Amino acid sequence: MTHRLVPVGDIHMAVREWASPNQRPSVVLVHGLASNSLLWQGAAAELVALGYHVIAIDQRGHGRSTKPDDGYDMSTVVDDLATLLEVLHLERPVVAGQSWGGNVVVDLAHRHPDLVRGICAVDGGLISLSERFGSWDECVEVLQPPRLAGVDGAAFERMLRRSYSGWPESAITGALGNMQRHDDGTMSPWLTFDRHLKVLRGLWEHTPHEIVAAIRCPVLFTPADSGDEWSRHKRDDYQRAMRQNERVRVEWFSPAHHDLHAQYPARWAAVLHEHIMNGFFS
Repeated sequence: MTHRLVPVGDIHMAVREWASPNQRPSVVLVHGLASNSLLWQGAAAELVALGYHVIAIDQRGHGRSTKPDDGYDMSTVVDDLATLLEVLHLERPVVAGQSWGGNVVVDLAHRHPDLVRGICAVDGGLISLSERFGSWDECVEVLQPPRLAGVDGAAFERMLRRSYSGWPESAITGALGNMQRHDDGTMSPWLTFDRHLKVLRGLWEHTPHEIVAAIRCPVLFTPADSGDEWSRHKRDDYQRAMRQNERVRVEWFSPAHHDLHAQYPARWAAVLHEHIMNGFFS
């Protein structure tokens, strides 16, 4: 795996790369809100073992990428991704995004269909916060992140390992990658609280159901069924998407966590591989 910063418009995006381009389509992996490219490392390793060239990115404000105060609306972050694909000279990759990143790749497919072979949204892509909440203030009240800046690093890691008990080690190290370590032993999220809310606002303003019908490339959704009320709402959303567009397929992970790509990296990679090999993304 190599790691480098790539100039993209007004920022530098951190890019992790495994293997080299070959006969199979490259796979680009896009993380979710307050996450980072390392949370894909388990899935990336599985895809490499299956013969793929894989790239995972840190979106603006996240991980090792540049952290400007602005540019967190959906249009700008999609432009970041589209420009990166062009800068890297990738030949119509399959682009997968998790959660907020799923909405990003859905919008990418709508606005830049010629750049991608197809997309996969991992427990995301159809997040419509303005439909779920009655107001922006209510959305913020429920979804604002905990203020973790300055948390004790050792205690945070212990908590994380308890919460992710039974998960692959790659998921633990990937989740720890969401945090910046300080010399005094504390940690802080790479994505600051204020910027987190700006990303959330961009997601609030995004209306994916209005664009799904117009997407021309194949769209694979791999949602997680956590057995809760929100999962039942998601089933309605994905059924709606399949009615809107015959190019849409849905493969449920049940039961599964929101970060199913980190929880079940081999299984998720196998699902994507199957859809590539059976010609869905042709």
